[in-house]
Amino acid sequence: MGKLKLSDRQLYALIEAVKLGEEIKPSQSAKRKAFARYKIDGWENSKLTGIFYSIQRRLGLIDEIIEELVGVSPLILDPWLRATLRVSIEVAVFRDPSEKTRGHLKGLAQFLSRRTHPYVGYYYYDLLPRLFEYVPVIDTEEKRLKWDYLFPEWFIVKMRELVGNEAEDLLRALNETLPTSIRVNLLKSSVEEVEGYLRKKNVRFERSERVDTIIRVLDPFNPEWLFNKGFAIAQEEAAAVASLVLNPKPGETVVDLAAAPGGKTAHMAELMHNEGKIYALDVDKARIKRMNEVLGRTGVKIAETIRADGRKAPDMLGEGIADRVMLDAPCTSDGTIAKNPELRWRLREKNIQKVVALQRELIESAWKLLKPEGRLLYSTCSMLREENEGVVEWFLGRHDDARLVPLSRPYSEGFLPGTMRAWPHRHGTIGFFYALIEKKGD
Repeated sequence: MGKLKLSDRQLYALIEAVKLGEEIKPSQSAKRKAFARYKIDGWENSKLTGIFYSIQRRLGLIDEIIEELVGVSPLILDPWLRATLRVSIEVAVFRDPSEKTRGHLKGLAQFLSRRTHPYVGYYYYDLLPRLFEYVPVIDTEEKRLKWDYLFPEWFIVKMRELVGNEAEDLLRALNETLPTSIRVNLLKSSVEEVEGYLRKKNVRFERSERVDTIIRVLDPFNPEWLFNKGFAIAQEEAAAVASLVLNPKPGETVVDLAAAPGGKTAHMAELMHNEGKIYALDVDKARIKRMNEVLGRTGVKIAETIRADGRKAPDMLGEGIADRVMLDAPCTSDGTIAKNPELRWRLREKNIQKVVALQRELIESAWKLLKPEGRLLYSTCSMLREENEGVVEWFLGRHDDARLVPLSRPYSEGFLPGTMRAWPHRHGTIGFFYALIEKKGD
C-alpha cells in the first residue's frame, strides 16, 4: 500500500465528524452530517469512512497517547483540540502519511485557531513534532494485546483469566465484522420463502446450523423490505437461542422483564403459536415505541407492552403468575463488541458492580413472578463472570427452592456446571450466557 494522502478538506471533515460523534449518537449519523457539509461522497466517502471507524475502534488507545503527550486527560481539553489530536494521531501514529499529508496536519494549527483561539492552534503546532516521533512502550503481554486488538488492559486481563491461551483468538474474533443475521418469523413466512427472496436478489446467505430460522446474509444487502413486511427480524443466533432454551408453550403466561426492542418477545409469541399471554416490560419510552412497532409488524397478538421497571413487576402483575420468565438482563454488553466496535472504550471496570447489583434485584423480582414448577431464563450478552455465573451462584445460594436445569446444547458449558456460554471465537456469534432455573413445586 502507498502512503496515505489526505487533503485539508478531508482532514477538516474527519475532525468535524469525530467532534460531532461526541454529541450525536449513533456515530454514523455524526459522520454523515459532517461529510455532507464538506461534500464527501463516492470513493472519497469510502476512504474517509474507513479512517473514521478506525478512530472509533482505537479511541481509548488514542486518548491514552494524548494523555501521555499533554499530561492531562483529553476529556478536559477544548473539544476542537481533542478531535484534532484524535485525527492527527490516527494519521501520524497508526498510518503512513505522505509528506504532503504531514504538511496538511501542520496546517491544522490554523484551522484550530479559526475554530477556537489562536493559543489553541499554537499549542497544537508545538505538540506536533512529539506526535510525529511517538513510539509506544510495549513491555507486557497485556500492552501487546492492547495495541494489536484495541481493548482496555483490564478487559484483556479478564479475558485471559476466563479463556487462558484462547484469549488472543477471542480478541481477534471481537474485531471481526459479523454478517447480518435475521430470524425468519414463522407467524408470517417460512424459511424457504425468505431464502427464495434472497436468491431472487442474488444475495449470498447461509442458514444457521444451530437455529434453523436464523439466516446469515453474506453480501452487502439491506433486508428492510423483509423487516417492514414482518417476514423476518434482525436477531443474532445466540439471542434467538435464549427463547428456544426457555421454550414457552401455547397457552402459558410469560413475563419478559427487559423486553425492548422486542426480538425475544416476538420469538416467544411465535413459539407459543400466538396463544397465551406475554407481559413485555421495559423502562424506556422510545424503546417501548420501537418494540410496539416490531410486535405489530411481526403479527404478535398476545403481548402486552408495559413501560415499567422490571423490579416493580411483582407489585404490578402479582406474585406467582408466570409459567415462564425471560430475564435477558441489562449488562455491560461486552459480548456484542463485534456489532458495536466503539463500545469497547465505554466499558468501565468500576461500573461492573453497579450492573451486578441491578441484575441481582431483577432476578429476585423474576423469581417472585414465577409459579411453582415454572422456569426462569437468566441470560446476558456479557462474557464477564461477575455478571453471569456470579449472579446465578449468588441467587442459588439464597433460594432452596431453585434448581438449575442443565443446558448442554448448542454451545459450550459455562463455568458453573449446567449453565451455557456462546463464545465469539468458538461459535462465530456474539458472546452470550444462559442459566435456566426451575422453581421446585410445593
